[in-house]
Amino acid sequence: MTFSRRKFFAIAGTTAVGTLMVSPMEGLLARQAFGRRFGKGYGPLFPGADGILELPRGFQYRVISRTGTLMSDGNLEPSNHDGMAAFPGPRNTTILVRNHELSNSTGTRLPGVEVLNPYDPICRGGTTTLIVGRDRQLIKEFASLGGTIRNCAGGLTPWGSWISCEEDTTIPSLSNRVTKPHGYNFEVPASATSPVNPVPLVAMGRFNHEAIAVDPKTGIVYQTEDKGDSLFYRFIPTEYGNLKAGGTLQALRIKEKPQVNTTTGFVVGQKWDVDWVTIPEPNPTTVDNVRSQGRALGAAQFNRGEGIWYDDNQGKKDKNGKDDDKKSKGEFYFTATSGGPVGGGQVWRYIPGKETIELFVESQSRDELDMPDNIVVAPFGDLILCEDGGGDNFLRGVTPQGELYDFARNALNDSEFCGACFSPDGDTLFVNIQTPGITLAIWGPWTSHRD
Repeated sequence: MTFSRRKFFAIAGTTAVGTLMVSPMEGLLARQAFGRRFGKGYGPLFPGADGILELPRGFQYRVISRTGTLMSDGNLEPSNHDGMAAFPGPRNTTILVRNHELSNSTGTRLPGVEVLNPYDPICRGGTTTLIVGRDRQLIKEFASLGGTIRNCAGGLTPWGSWISCEEDTTIPSLSNRVTKPHGYNFEVPASATSPVNPVPLVAMGRFNHEAIAVDPKTGIVYQTEDKGDSLFYRFIPTEYGNLKAGGTLQALRIKEKPQVNTTTGFVVGQKWDVDWVTIPEPNPTTVDNVRSQGRALGAAQFNRGEGIWYDDNQGKKDKNGKDDDKKSKGEFYFTATSGGPVGGGQVWRYIPGKETIELFVESQSRDELDMPDNIVVAPFGDLILCEDGGGDNFLRGVTPQGELYDFARNALNDSEFCGACFSPDGDTLFVNIQTPGITLAIWGPWTSHRD
């Protein structure tokens, strides 16, 4: 008899008044059936009173904003919430800069772009900025970038800004009426109090951008691309912290496997030496051929590169509970959403100090990991993955040893989780449910024992 892990928990009964009772033998069988790399994490999940999330016992959540509510600038909050980052604000507030993945024909238009100097007036996408108090209540919210397309994810910078990424490479034509080429990154300072002047960062490349993460030591920006044949990029800026000054775009190559497709054929934990190839024309103005340029030079192919996050490894321990000297340098984790033998996703780890890459997590079953998208490194060392699969979507935790666990389930609908990020003090996890467009704050006993 076979049944899914989710059905197993449903049969066991995770209700508001019940607890999940599993015998040691049942637990052993569950581990064998669902993979020995799946752990209990913070324990079983229980529904909240309003039916939006299921969380472990002791954790709480609050809706801090949602599509259609009136913002501080007098406009209604747009839809399609996506990538997001948290910054320290004045008087112990948290500043959230949030993407809205809006195409030119779907979703609720980012408000006020007609008078806010948009990049392209025909386009609906952009960002909003939220100021959240220590009590996890919304203080202020306003539009901060307009006139872009499908702002999917992005990333924060060490100099206090959010890089918003367009996951669309539309160019002007008679049929689409757009006025400028798309497929760029845009910078939004966390300190902005009104919409920014939208300047495309053309040297970072024109392609289906997904997310970025910055090495604070070097200022190098690592970039993912959401395509089935995507590459993993880095942008070496001419000037630290000034992305408008230009720089060099490169793509990762696995030395022993030039032009390899990483979707299958890799073993978790095996390290591979890498180098980088320079993209001859990072800003093609007619077609989106950055990938083909990199592939011709031997770059590795990833199946839908999406979330990426930098980890400085502070406070991480090895399996014996000791400081891990091997992790003294920073590293990057990024997802390949459709990678792996079942298409359920992969997490890769790149270590710039050693110029190595390795497969860190790979889904062997959609019931244990179903298409990880956005990713964040938690203050306590685990990864939090936002699922964007079919049916139930979870926030999945991953320990430093690579063990997966459930942290939260979207009990409202089958929309994706996105934009996971922690407050500067590490006490609150902010996350979005893309549809109908809800931003939530989650808090609880983060440092409690996880099995």
